[in-house]
Amino acid sequence: MSWDFETDPEFQEELNWVDNFVREEIEPLEYVIENPSDLKNETRNTLIKPLQAQVQERKLWACHLGANLGGPGYGQVKLALMNEILGRSGSAPIVFGCQAPDSGNGEIIAHYGTDEQKERYLKPLLANEIVSCFSMTEPQGGSDPKVFTTSAELVGDEWVINGEKWFSSNAKYADFLVVMAVSEPDATPYQRMSMFIVPADTPGVNIIRNVSMHEGREGTHAYIRYEDVRIPKDHILGGRGQAFEVAQTRLGGGRIHHAMRTMAQVKMAFDMMCERVLSRETQGERLADKQMVQEKIADSWIEMEQFRLLLLRTAWLIDKHNDYMKVRKDIAAIKIVMPTVLHNVAGRALLLHGALGISTEMPFARQVIDSYFLAMGDGPTEVHKITLAKQILRGYEGTDDLFPTRHRLKNREKALKKFGSLIAPTDDDI
Repeated sequence: MSWDFETDPEFQEELNWVDNFVREEIEPLEYVIENPSDLKNETRNTLIKPLQAQVQERKLWACHLGANLGGPGYGQVKLALMNEILGRSGSAPIVFGCQAPDSGNGEIIAHYGTDEQKERYLKPLLANEIVSCFSMTEPQGGSDPKVFTTSAELVGDEWVINGEKWFSSNAKYADFLVVMAVSEPDATPYQRMSMFIVPADTPGVNIIRNVSMHEGREGTHAYIRYEDVRIPKDHILGGRGQAFEVAQTRLGGGRIHHAMRTMAQVKMAFDMMCERVLSRETQGERLADKQMVQEKIADSWIEMEQFRLLLLRTAWLIDKHNDYMKVRKDIAAIKIVMPTVLHNVAGRALLLHGALGISTEMPFARQVIDSYFLAMGDGPTEVHKITLAKQILRGYEGTDDLFPTRHRLKNREKALKKFGSLIAPTDDDI
Protein backbone atom coordinates (compact mmCIF):
# COMPACT_ATOMS: atom_id res chain seq x y z
CA MET A 1 0.00 0.00 0.00
CA SER A 2 1.30 3.45 -0.90
CA TRP A 3 0.14 7.05 -0.89
CA ASP A 4 1.13 9.43 -3.67
CA PHE A 5 0.67 13.19 -3.89
CA GLU A 6 2.48 13.66 -7.20
CA THR A 7 0.92 14.29 -10.60
CA ASP A 8 1.99 11.86 -13.30
CA PRO A 9 4.58 13.49 -15.62
CA GLU A 10 2.44 13.20 -18.76
CA PHE A 11 -0.50 15.08 -17.26
CA GLN A 12 1.83 17.57 -15.58
CA GLU A 13 2.96 18.59 -19.05
CA GLU A 14 -0.66 19.33 -19.90
CA LEU A 15 -1.06 21.35 -16.71
CA ASN A 16 2.07 23.34 -17.54
CA TRP A 17 0.61 24.13 -20.97
CA VAL A 18 -2.74 25.13 -19.41
CA ASP A 19 -1.02 27.38 -16.87
CA ASN A 20 0.95 29.24 -19.53
CA PHE A 21 -2.03 29.40 -21.91
CA VAL A 22 -4.31 30.88 -19.24
CA ARG A 23 -1.68 33.39 -18.12
CA GLU A 24 -0.63 34.57 -21.59
CA GLU A 25 -3.79 34.22 -23.68
CA ILE A 26 -6.87 34.16 -21.43
CA GLU A 27 -6.24 36.36 -18.38
CA PRO A 28 -5.80 39.49 -20.56
CA LEU A 29 -9.34 38.95 -21.91
CA GLU A 30 -10.72 40.15 -18.57
CA TYR A 31 -9.84 43.71 -19.54
CA VAL A 32 -11.44 43.76 -23.00
CA ILE A 33 -14.46 41.39 -22.83
CA GLU A 34 -17.56 42.36 -20.86
CA ASN A 35 -18.93 38.83 -20.43
CA PRO A 36 -17.61 35.63 -22.05
CA SER A 37 -21.14 34.16 -22.18
CA ASP A 38 -22.41 36.90 -24.48
CA LEU A 39 -22.29 34.96 -27.76
CA LYS A 40 -23.68 37.94 -29.70
CA ASN A 41 -20.66 40.10 -28.90
CA GLU A 42 -18.39 40.11 -31.95
CA THR A 43 -15.29 41.12 -30.00
CA ARG A 44 -15.91 38.18 -27.68
CA ASN A 45 -16.23 35.76 -30.60
CA THR A 46 -13.18 37.14 -32.42
CA LEU A 47 -10.98 36.65 -29.36
CA ILE A 48 -12.41 33.52 -27.71
CA LYS A 49 -13.25 31.20 -30.62
CA PRO A 50 -9.62 30.81 -31.81
CA LEU A 51 -8.58 29.98 -28.25
CA GLN A 52 -11.35 27.38 -27.98
CA ALA A 53 -10.04 25.82 -31.21
CA GLN A 54 -6.57 25.50 -29.67
CA VAL A 55 -8.02 23.82 -26.57
CA GLN A 56 -10.02 21.39 -28.72
CA GLU A 57 -6.96 20.58 -30.78
CA ARG A 58 -5.09 19.89 -27.55
CA LYS A 59 -7.97 17.55 -26.53
CA LEU A 60 -8.62 19.50 -23.35
CA TRP A 61 -12.16 20.57 -24.28
CA ALA A 62 -15.04 19.85 -21.85
CA CYS A 63 -12.88 17.87 -19.46
CA HIS A 64 -15.78 17.53 -17.01
CA LEU A 65 -17.45 15.12 -19.43
CA GLY A 66 -16.89 11.42 -19.79
CA ALA A 67 -15.68 9.93 -23.05
CA ASN A 68 -19.25 8.87 -23.90
CA LEU A 69 -20.24 12.55 -24.11
CA GLY A 70 -17.28 13.76 -26.10
CA GLY A 71 -14.98 14.65 -23.22
CA PRO A 72 -11.61 13.08 -22.37
CA GLY A 73 -12.99 11.26 -19.31
CA TYR A 74 -10.28 12.61 -17.03
CA GLY A 75 -12.25 12.32 -13.80
CA GLN A 76 -12.52 14.75 -10.91
CA VAL A 77 -8.92 14.73 -9.65
CA LYS A 78 -7.48 15.80 -12.99
CA LEU A 79 -10.33 18.25 -13.40
CA ALA A 80 -9.51 19.73 -9.98
CA LEU A 81 -5.87 20.19 -10.96
CA MET A 82 -6.97 21.95 -14.14
CA ASN A 83 -9.61 24.09 -12.45
CA GLU A 84 -7.21 25.45 -9.87
CA ILE A 85 -5.60 27.09 -12.90
CA LEU A 86 -8.74 27.90 -14.92
CA GLY A 87 -10.42 29.53 -11.93
CA ARG A 88 -7.97 32.44 -12.09
CA SER A 89 -9.90 33.91 -15.02
CA GLY A 90 -13.61 34.39 -15.62
CA SER A 91 -13.10 33.56 -19.29
CA ALA A 92 -11.00 30.42 -18.87
CA PRO A 93 -13.83 27.93 -18.18
CA ILE A 94 -15.69 28.90 -21.36
CA VAL A 95 -12.47 28.73 -23.39
CA PHE A 96 -12.09 25.17 -22.10
CA GLY A 97 -15.79 24.29 -22.47
CA CYS A 98 -16.51 23.66 -18.78
CA GLN A 99 -18.33 26.83 -17.71
CA ALA A 100 -21.21 27.09 -15.26
CA PRO A 101 -24.16 26.83 -15.44
CA ASP A 102 -23.81 25.12 -18.84
CA SER A 103 -21.69 22.27 -17.48
CA GLY A 104 -24.33 21.32 -14.89
CA ASN A 105 -27.23 21.75 -17.28
CA GLY A 106 -25.44 19.61 -19.84
CA GLU A 107 -24.92 16.94 -17.21
CA ILE A 108 -28.61 16.63 -16.36
CA ILE A 109 -29.69 16.63 -20.00
CA ALA A 110 -27.13 13.90 -20.62
CA HIS A 111 -28.56 11.85 -17.73
CA TYR A 112 -32.29 12.53 -18.12
CA GLY A 113 -32.83 14.00 -21.58
CA THR A 114 -34.45 12.25 -24.51
CA ASP A 115 -32.56 11.69 -27.75
CA GLU A 116 -34.42 14.65 -29.26
CA GLN A 117 -33.55 16.89 -26.29
CA LYS A 118 -29.90 15.90 -26.53
CA GLU A 119 -29.78 16.66 -30.23
CA ARG A 120 -31.59 20.00 -29.94
CA TYR A 121 -30.09 21.31 -26.68
CA LEU A 122 -27.15 19.24 -25.42
CA LYS A 123 -25.16 18.99 -28.63
CA PRO A 124 -24.96 22.76 -29.33
CA LEU A 125 -24.51 23.46 -25.59
CA LEU A 126 -21.41 21.25 -25.41
CA ALA A 127 -20.04 22.97 -28.50
CA ASN A 128 -20.65 26.42 -26.91
CA GLU A 129 -22.82 27.37 -29.86
CA ILE A 130 -25.46 28.34 -27.26
CA VAL A 131 -25.51 29.01 -23.52
CA SER A 132 -28.10 28.11 -20.89
CA CYS A 133 -29.63 29.17 -17.58
CA PHE A 134 -30.53 27.27 -14.40
CA SER A 135 -33.73 28.77 -13.00
CA MET A 136 -34.49 27.24 -9.61
CA THR A 137 -34.49 29.61 -6.61
CA GLU A 138 -37.48 31.83 -5.85
CA PRO A 139 -37.74 35.28 -4.24
CA GLN A 140 -40.06 34.16 -1.42
CA GLY A 141 -38.21 30.96 -0.52
CA GLY A 142 -34.62 31.10 -1.70
CA SER A 143 -33.25 27.64 -2.43
CA ASP A 144 -35.71 25.63 -0.30
CA PRO A 145 -37.69 23.58 -2.85
CA LYS A 146 -40.35 22.71 -0.28
CA VAL A 147 -41.73 26.27 -0.45
CA PHE A 148 -41.51 26.85 -4.21
CA THR A 149 -44.70 28.18 -5.77
CA THR A 150 -43.86 28.37 -9.48
CA SER A 151 -46.33 25.95 -11.06
CA ALA A 152 -46.45 23.78 -14.17
CA GLU A 153 -49.88 22.55 -15.24
CA LEU A 154 -50.37 20.07 -18.07
CA VAL A 155 -53.04 21.45 -20.39
CA GLY A 156 -53.57 19.19 -23.36
CA ASP A 157 -50.21 18.62 -24.99
CA GLU A 158 -48.54 21.61 -23.32
CA TRP A 159 -47.12 22.51 -19.94
CA VAL A 160 -48.18 25.97 -18.75
CA ILE A 161 -45.72 27.54 -16.33
CA ASN A 162 -46.50 30.46 -14.00
CA GLY A 163 -44.46 31.98 -11.20
CA GLU A 164 -41.32 33.90 -10.36
CA LYS A 165 -37.69 32.85 -10.14
CA TRP A 166 -34.82 34.70 -8.53
CA PHE A 167 -31.10 34.88 -9.34
CA SER A 168 -31.36 32.77 -12.49
CA SER A 169 -27.78 32.72 -13.71
CA ASN A 170 -27.03 33.73 -17.30
CA ALA A 171 -30.70 34.18 -18.26
CA LYS A 172 -30.02 37.31 -20.32
CA TYR A 173 -27.72 35.36 -22.65
CA ALA A 174 -29.40 31.94 -22.55
CA ASP A 175 -31.02 30.13 -25.46
CA PHE A 176 -32.89 27.90 -23.02
CA LEU A 177 -33.63 27.72 -19.30
CA VAL A 178 -33.83 24.68 -17.06
CA VAL A 179 -36.77 25.46 -14.78
CA MET A 180 -37.96 23.70 -11.61
CA ALA A 181 -41.72 24.00 -11.05
CA VAL A 182 -44.48 22.40 -8.97
CA SER A 183 -46.34 19.93 -11.16
CA GLU A 184 -47.66 17.56 -8.46
CA PRO A 185 -49.03 19.90 -5.73
CA ASP A 186 -50.56 17.09 -3.68
CA ALA A 187 -47.47 14.88 -3.55
CA THR A 188 -44.94 14.65 -0.72
CA PRO A 189 -42.57 17.66 -0.49
CA TYR A 190 -39.72 16.18 -2.54
CA GLN A 191 -42.01 14.70 -5.20
CA ARG A 192 -44.02 17.86 -5.93
CA MET A 193 -41.72 19.30 -8.62
CA SER A 194 -40.63 18.51 -12.14
CA MET A 195 -37.79 19.91 -14.25
CA PHE A 196 -38.45 21.50 -17.62
CA ILE A 197 -36.51 22.82 -20.61
CA VAL A 198 -37.91 26.24 -21.56
CA PRO A 199 -36.67 27.93 -24.77
CA ALA A 200 -35.71 31.49 -23.82
CA ASP A 201 -37.77 33.04 -26.63
CA THR A 202 -41.00 31.42 -25.43
CA PRO A 203 -43.75 34.06 -24.94
CA GLY A 204 -44.23 34.83 -21.26
CA VAL A 205 -40.58 34.45 -20.19
CA ASN A 206 -40.13 37.96 -18.83
CA ILE A 207 -36.91 39.17 -17.22
CA ILE A 208 -37.94 41.79 -14.66
CA ARG A 209 -34.35 42.85 -14.03
CA ASN A 210 -30.78 41.54 -14.00
CA VAL A 211 -29.07 41.69 -10.64
CA SER A 212 -25.36 42.30 -10.09
CA MET A 213 -23.24 41.32 -7.08
CA HIS A 214 -20.63 44.02 -7.72
CA GLU A 215 -21.06 47.77 -7.99
CA GLY A 216 -20.51 48.98 -11.53
CA ARG A 217 -20.48 45.50 -13.03
CA GLU A 218 -23.04 44.09 -15.42
CA GLY A 219 -25.86 42.14 -13.82
CA THR A 220 -26.32 38.58 -15.08
CA HIS A 221 -28.52 37.00 -12.37
CA ALA A 222 -32.10 37.46 -13.50
CA TYR A 223 -35.34 38.03 -11.65
CA ILE A 224 -37.78 36.27 -13.99
CA ARG A 225 -41.56 36.18 -14.15
CA TYR A 226 -43.06 33.23 -16.03
CA GLU A 227 -46.52 34.23 -17.25
CA ASP A 228 -48.53 31.50 -18.98
CA VAL A 229 -45.38 30.10 -20.54
CA ARG A 230 -46.39 27.24 -22.82
CA ILE A 231 -43.91 24.51 -23.74
CA PRO A 232 -44.46 21.12 -25.42
CA LYS A 233 -45.34 18.17 -23.22
CA ASP A 234 -42.05 16.44 -24.10
CA HIS A 235 -39.93 19.29 -22.66
CA ILE A 236 -39.88 17.69 -19.22
CA LEU A 237 -36.51 16.39 -17.94
CA GLY A 238 -36.89 13.01 -16.30
CA GLY A 239 -40.25 11.96 -14.91
CA ARG A 240 -43.04 13.91 -13.24
CA GLY A 241 -42.12 14.74 -9.67
CA GLN A 242 -38.46 13.88 -10.25
CA ALA A 243 -37.02 17.42 -10.17
CA PHE A 244 -35.31 17.08 -6.80
CA GLU A 245 -33.40 14.02 -7.97
CA VAL A 246 -32.51 15.75 -11.25
CA ALA A 247 -31.31 18.85 -9.38
CA GLN A 248 -29.09 16.84 -7.05
CA THR A 249 -27.42 15.24 -10.07
CA ARG A 250 -26.20 18.64 -11.22
CA LEU A 251 -25.66 20.24 -7.81
CA GLY A 252 -23.27 17.56 -6.53
CA GLY A 253 -20.92 18.17 -9.42
CA GLY A 254 -21.54 21.91 -9.36
CA ARG A 255 -20.49 22.22 -5.72
CA ILE A 256 -17.18 20.43 -6.20
CA HIS A 257 -16.47 22.37 -9.41
CA HIS A 258 -17.17 25.68 -7.65
CA ALA A 259 -14.66 24.63 -5.01
CA MET A 260 -12.06 23.77 -7.64
CA ARG A 261 -12.31 27.19 -9.24
CA THR A 262 -12.40 28.88 -5.83
CA MET A 263 -9.07 27.24 -5.04
CA ALA A 264 -7.60 29.21 -7.95
CA GLN A 265 -8.93 32.47 -6.51
CA VAL A 266 -7.52 31.66 -3.05
CA LYS A 267 -4.09 30.90 -4.51
CA MET A 268 -4.16 34.08 -6.59
CA ALA A 269 -4.99 36.22 -3.54
CA PHE A 270 -2.26 34.46 -1.54
CA ASP A 271 0.37 35.02 -4.24
CA MET A 272 -0.53 38.70 -4.48
CA MET A 273 -0.34 38.99 -0.70
CA CYS A 274 3.14 37.51 -0.61
CA GLU A 275 4.36 39.80 -3.39
CA ARG A 276 2.94 42.82 -1.55
CA VAL A 277 4.58 42.18 1.79
CA LEU A 278 7.95 41.60 0.13
CA SER A 279 7.63 44.86 -1.82
CA ARG A 280 6.30 47.34 0.73
CA GLU A 281 8.23 49.03 3.55
CA THR A 282 6.91 50.96 6.53
CA GLN A 283 8.40 52.04 9.82
CA GLY A 284 11.87 51.14 8.59
CA GLU A 285 11.26 47.52 7.57
CA ARG A 286 9.43 45.39 5.05
CA LEU A 287 5.89 44.30 5.80
CA ALA A 288 7.20 40.74 5.46
CA ASP A 289 9.42 41.26 8.52
CA LYS A 290 6.58 42.24 10.83
CA GLN A 291 5.34 39.42 13.05
CA MET A 292 1.62 40.20 12.69
CA VAL A 293 2.03 40.12 8.91
CA GLN A 294 3.90 36.83 9.16
CA GLU A 295 1.00 35.45 11.19
CA LYS A 296 -1.38 36.39 8.33
CA ILE A 297 0.86 34.66 5.79
CA ALA A 298 1.15 31.52 7.93
CA ASP A 299 -2.59 31.31 8.68
CA SER A 300 -3.44 31.83 5.02
CA TRP A 301 -1.05 29.14 3.79
CA ILE A 302 -2.33 26.59 6.32
CA GLU A 303 -6.00 27.26 5.49
CA MET A 304 -5.27 27.15 1.75
CA GLU A 305 -3.41 23.84 1.93
CA GLN A 306 -6.01 22.23 4.18
CA PHE A 307 -8.73 23.28 1.73
CA ARG A 308 -6.76 21.96 -1.25
CA LEU A 309 -6.09 18.57 0.34
CA LEU A 310 -9.74 18.13 1.35
CA LEU A 311 -10.78 19.14 -2.16
CA LEU A 312 -8.45 16.70 -3.90
CA ARG A 313 -9.41 13.89 -1.52
CA THR A 314 -13.10 14.52 -2.28
CA ALA A 315 -12.39 14.53 -6.01
CA TRP A 316 -10.55 11.21 -5.59
CA LEU A 317 -13.54 9.72 -3.75
CA ILE A 318 -15.90 10.82 -6.53
CA ASP A 319 -13.65 9.12 -9.08
CA LYS A 320 -13.52 6.01 -6.89
CA HIS A 321 -17.27 5.65 -6.34
CA ASN A 322 -18.57 7.37 -9.48
CA ASP A 323 -21.58 8.40 -7.42
CA TYR A 324 -22.02 11.88 -5.90
CA MET A 325 -24.43 10.57 -3.28
CA LYS A 326 -21.78 8.24 -1.84
CA VAL A 327 -19.53 11.28 -1.36
CA ARG A 328 -22.29 13.54 -0.07
CA LYS A 329 -20.61 14.07 3.29
CA ASP A 330 -17.29 15.11 1.76
CA ILE A 331 -18.90 17.43 -0.80
CA ALA A 332 -20.84 19.09 2.03
CA ALA A 333 -17.58 19.62 3.94
CA ILE A 334 -15.96 21.21 0.90
CA LYS A 335 -18.98 23.48 0.43
CA ILE A 336 -18.68 24.60 4.07
CA VAL A 337 -14.95 25.29 4.00
CA MET A 338 -14.80 26.98 0.58
CA PRO A 339 -16.34 30.42 1.34
CA THR A 340 -14.53 30.73 4.67
CA VAL A 341 -11.09 30.16 3.17
CA LEU A 342 -11.69 32.57 0.29
CA HIS A 343 -13.06 35.20 2.68
CA ASN A 344 -10.12 34.86 5.08
CA VAL A 345 -7.30 34.84 2.54
CA ALA A 346 -8.79 37.55 0.29
CA GLY A 347 -9.61 39.66 3.36
CA ARG A 348 -6.03 39.50 4.62
CA ALA A 349 -4.69 40.32 1.16
CA LEU A 350 -7.05 43.30 1.02
CA LEU A 351 -5.80 44.64 4.36
CA LEU A 352 -2.14 44.21 3.46
CA HIS A 353 -2.67 46.23 0.28
CA GLY A 354 -4.15 49.11 2.27
CA ALA A 355 -6.38 51.60 0.46
CA LEU A 356 -5.37 50.08 -2.87
CA GLY A 357 -6.65 46.71 -1.68
CA ILE A 358 -10.18 47.91 -1.00
CA SER A 359 -10.43 49.74 -4.31
CA THR A 360 -11.85 48.39 -7.57
CA GLU A 361 -8.30 48.45 -8.96
CA MET A 362 -7.60 45.19 -7.12
CA PRO A 363 -9.74 42.00 -7.00
CA PHE A 364 -9.93 41.51 -3.24
CA ALA A 365 -13.22 43.31 -2.45
CA ARG A 366 -14.88 41.34 -5.26
CA GLN A 367 -13.43 38.11 -3.87
CA VAL A 368 -14.75 38.89 -0.38
CA ILE A 369 -18.25 39.53 -1.79
CA ASP A 370 -17.94 36.35 -3.86
CA SER A 371 -17.21 34.42 -0.67
CA TYR A 372 -20.66 35.34 0.62
CA PHE A 373 -22.21 34.28 -2.67
CA LEU A 374 -20.42 30.93 -2.39
CA ALA A 375 -21.81 30.56 1.14
CA MET A 376 -25.34 30.83 -0.29
CA GLY A 377 -25.09 29.35 -3.79
CA ASP A 378 -25.95 25.66 -4.31
CA GLY A 379 -27.50 25.59 -0.84
CA PRO A 380 -26.49 27.71 2.19
CA THR A 381 -23.55 26.70 4.35
CA GLU A 382 -25.80 26.09 7.34
CA VAL A 383 -27.78 23.42 5.46
CA HIS A 384 -24.58 21.66 4.47
CA LYS A 385 -23.41 21.67 8.09
CA ILE A 386 -26.60 19.83 9.03
CA THR A 387 -26.05 17.37 6.17
CA LEU A 388 -22.44 16.82 7.21
CA ALA A 389 -23.30 16.23 10.87
CA LYS A 390 -26.06 13.74 9.99
CA GLN A 391 -23.78 11.85 7.62
CA ILE A 392 -20.98 11.71 10.19
CA LEU A 393 -23.24 10.49 12.99
CA ARG A 394 -24.48 7.60 10.86
CA GLY A 395 -21.07 6.04 11.36
CA TYR A 396 -21.40 6.04 15.15
CA GLU A 397 -23.55 4.37 17.80
CA GLY A 398 -24.65 5.54 21.23
CA THR A 399 -24.30 3.53 24.42
CA ASP A 400 -26.95 2.33 26.86
CA ASP A 401 -24.39 2.23 29.65
CA LEU A 402 -24.56 4.81 32.44
CA PHE A 403 -21.00 5.98 31.70
CA PRO A 404 -19.29 6.62 28.31
CA THR A 405 -17.45 3.79 26.55
CA ARG A 406 -14.11 5.50 27.20
CA HIS A 407 -14.78 6.17 30.88
CA ARG A 408 -11.42 5.69 32.57
CA LEU A 409 -12.55 4.03 35.82
CA LYS A 410 -14.76 1.55 33.99
CA ASN A 411 -11.99 0.63 31.57
CA ARG A 412 -9.41 0.33 34.37
CA GLU A 413 -11.65 -2.23 36.03
CA LYS A 414 -11.88 -4.18 32.78
CA ALA A 415 -8.11 -4.04 32.35
CA LEU A 416 -7.50 -5.40 35.85
CA LYS A 417 -9.82 -8.32 35.18
CA LYS A 418 -8.03 -9.02 31.91
CA PHE A 419 -4.46 -8.79 33.21
CA GLY A 420 -5.00 -9.30 36.96
CA SER A 421 -3.05 -12.53 37.19
CA LEU A 422 -0.07 -11.06 35.31
CA ILE A 423 0.53 -7.80 37.16
CA ALA A 424 1.66 -6.96 40.67
CA PRO A 425 -1.01 -5.51 42.97
CA THR A 426 -0.93 -1.73 43.61
CA ASP A 427 -1.69 0.12 46.80
CA ASP A 428 -5.18 0.79 45.47
CA ASP A 429 -5.81 -2.93 45.08
CA ILE A 430 -4.72 -3.92 48.61
